[in-house]
Amino acid sequence: MEVLYLLIPVSLVFVGVIAWVFLWAVRSGQFDDLEGPAHQILMDDDGPVNGQQTRDDADEDSGKQPSKPE
Repeated sequence: MEVLYLLIPVSLVFVGVIAWVFLWAVRSGQFDDLEGPAHQILMDDDGPVNGQQTRDDADEDSGKQPSKPE
């Protein structure tokens, strides 16, 4: 029975910390847009795969003029 004198205050402090973290997350905008990141994954731009550079990117990095189709 004496253990309740320890467990009840510890649990109340724990609930208070959880409530503080939740309120901080709400105020900082963590729950503003729940669907946006999921849509970003599906609508990702079609850039180079696995860090490979395209010919135009390689020309820009080397300082050369990009080749023009003839």
